[in-house]
Amino acid sequence: MSETQLRDEISRVARSIFDRGLTHGSTGNISAKLDDGWLLTPTGSSLGNLDPARISKLDWNGTLLAGDPPSKESFLHLGMYQQRQKLGAVVHLHSTYSVAVSVLDDVDAEDVLPPLTAYYVMRLGKVPLVPYFAPGDIALADAVRE
Repeated sequence: MSETQLRDEISRVARSIFDRGLTHGSTGNISAKLDDGWLLTPTGSSLGNLDPARISKLDWNGTLLAGDPPSKESFLHLGMYQQRQKLGAVVHLHSTYSVAVSVLDDVDAEDVLPPLTAYYVMRLGKVPLVPYFAPGDIALADAVRE
């Protein structure tokens, strides 16, 4: 897929996520790998109204190559790509449901969601809860790598 096509696809998926109420305002971010770097939604942008041409393009050191300044969570995406090199994209949301699960008293921090289907178990396995970090805290990337 060309860079232009990937920019358009990120915008399409972002709008779908926003329209389904899985994110609101300027929360959430999406990234995807390219042969010569990666794309990331810009800081402060709404997933409901992205301009594909303004999506940030970064190199593998996190340096901005084109577009608007990247999400302040760029290090989180970079950490995920470093930990799981086969990933092609990352979608990071603060959906109502995931936030609700994260504040439950009796949640198992090692596996926050019960295995609802065999497909879920095959694709995700266990889903651990990452402790709270303020938005933009680089320690979040370290916690996700672990």
